[in-house]
Amino acid sequence: MKFVISKEDLYNGIKIVERATSQKAVQPVLYNILIETLENNQLRLTATDLVLTVITTVDAQVVEAGKITLPAKKLNEIVSKLGNDLITIETEDGGTNVNISCQKSKFDIIGISASEFPPEVSNYEIDDTKCFDVELKPFLKGIRQAGFAAAGYEVSNLLSGIVCDFSDGVLEIASTDGNRLARVREKLSSSFTEETQLIIPSRTLNEFLKMSSFIDEDTIKICKDKSTIIFKTEKTLTISRLLDGQFPKYNQLIPSESPKQAIVNVSQLIAALERVSVMVNDKTSIVKMLFADNELTLSADTPDSGKSEDKIDIQYTAEELLIAFNYKFVLDALRIIESDEVIIGLNASLSATVLKPNSDEDFICLIMPVQIR
Repeated sequence: MKFVISKEDLYNGIKIVERATSQKAVQPVLYNILIETLENNQLRLTATDLVLTVITTVDAQVVEAGKITLPAKKLNEIVSKLGNDLITIETEDGGTNVNISCQKSKFDIIGISASEFPPEVSNYEIDDTKCFDVELKPFLKGIRQAGFAAAGYEVSNLLSGIVCDFSDGVLEIASTDGNRLARVREKLSSSFTEETQLIIPSRTLNEFLKMSSFIDEDTIKICKDKSTIIFKTEKTLTISRLLDGQFPKYNQLIPSESPKQAIVNVSQLIAALERVSVMVNDKTSIVKMLFADNELTLSADTPDSGKSEDKIDIQYTAEELLIAFNYKFVLDALRIIESDEVIIGLNASLSATVLKPNSDEDFICLIMPVQIR
C-alpha cells in the first residue's frame, strides 16, 4: 500500500474517527484506525470499540492499493507534528511495518494486519429506504441543550441514553439521570412519514456533537436498522447500537405550573454559584438558596474548612423559601440556557424545581433538591 495525502485531510480524518477507538480493548486492533485505499483516489478511515463505529473518507493520491491498521494515538501524534505539506505513507513489502514521511521527517510505525479488524464493522451496508433527513443545526442544538442530564452509567442502562422524538415539524430531545431532567423542543421544516422515537446512547450523540465541526452540510440522514442507528453525511458514517426499552414518561414529571416563581439574571447566578461553591463539601456539593424579598442568598459550608455566602438581586415576591441543590446540576443547566434571564419555578423545599429561559425558547430543566440537614 502506498498513498500521498495532504496533512490537513489526513489530520481531519483522524480527528473524526479516533474517538471511536476503544479505551479498554481486549483486542489490540481496537486501539487502531483501519486505513483502506478506495477507487477514485480516496481513503476510508474506520475506528470502532464495537459499540460505536465511525467511518470517513478523505481524498488522497493512491499509488498502490492496500489496507492496514495503525495505532490511533500514535498516528495522531505523528501527523499533528508534521509540516503542512504532502505526507507519504507506505507499507514495507506488504507487511505491518509502515513508513510515514513528510519533507525531511520520517517515522516507522508498527501496525496490525487489517485482517484482524472486525469485518462486520468495515463492510457496513445501508438501506436508504430506512433513512430520513433531519436538519443538522436544530439537531445539534437539541443534543447540546438536552443531553447533559443523561446518566453516566454503563452503556446498557436506559438512563444513559438520550431520547429523540421525531414528529411532523418538531424534534423533542430529553435525558434524565433520576435527579435531574432536561427537555428541548426544536421546530423542523423536515416532514416525517411516521413518528419515530429513538433512545441513543449519550456517548454516541456527544461524540457526534464533537465531530460536527467537520460537517459542512445543512441536513444529515438518520437511518434505523433493527437495533442500530446510523448518522450519514456525505463523507462520514457514525454507527451505534440503540438502547432498547421503555424510557420514563418524562413529560408527566414536569409540573404544569409552579406556585412560586423567581426571575434571575443567568450570568449573575452563575458567578455567585462559582464563588460560593469554593466552600462546598466535596462529597455532597450542596449549596443552599434562600429566596426572599427580591433577593437570593446563596451559602455553602464545610465543617473542616469554613463557609461562604453571596447575595444577588432577583425578582421574587412569594413567601420565603430555603432550598438546597447539588450546585453542579444548577450550573450545568444555566450554562446551556440561551437567554439573559432564567425563570425558576419553585414549590416546596423538597419539590422538583424547574428552570427555563425567560424567552420563547422551548427548553426546560427539572432538578430535584436535596434535604437540608
